[in-house]
Amino acid sequence: MTIPQSKAELLAAIDGSYGKVLKAFEEVPAARARDAVLEGHAKGTTMSVADLLAYLVGWNELVLKWIAHDEAGQAIDFPETDFKWNELGRLAQKFYADYAALPYPQLLQRFAEAKAGIVGRIAARDDAALYGRPWCGKWTMGRMIQFNTSSPYDNARGRLRQWRKAQDAPVQP
Repeated sequence: MTIPQSKAELLAAIDGSYGKVLKAFEEVPAARARDAVLEGHAKGTTMSVADLLAYLVGWNELVLKWIAHDEAGQAIDFPETDFKWNELGRLAQKFYADYAALPYPQLLQRFAEAKAGIVGRIAARDDAALYGRPWCGKWTMGRMIQFNTSSPYDNARGRLRQWRKAQDAPVQP
């Protein structure tokens, strides 16, 4: 996949990846959504499909928080308060816990709302705001949004596809 370099490309990447991963999540029976059958984001852990969805919701809502802080002229604590970039596995565990009580259909709704919020924030900006200056270290706002939306959407879809194949595989005697 090509790395988006403009607002239009970023919106297309997010919409395309979101549509595909949403379809994959919607194909998961709600009764199986909490089975811890996937490799987790932290080494040596497992997660459920719902945890994977919670991970995406967590990152999307974090992106919205970053943008809100930026709009208010406040400092942004990348990646999140009390977390460093080398602690993303621990942050993933936090996301799993944050949304553990949310029923799977509501988690899907929260994902849709967060994605829509991000798309709205992108739509309100021009290419210069998204790609014209560094925002987090050397990364632009557009690149940081892409790192935390379309890229993990694609990764999650691959994980779901792999899990689905394992479910459909014939049982070995």
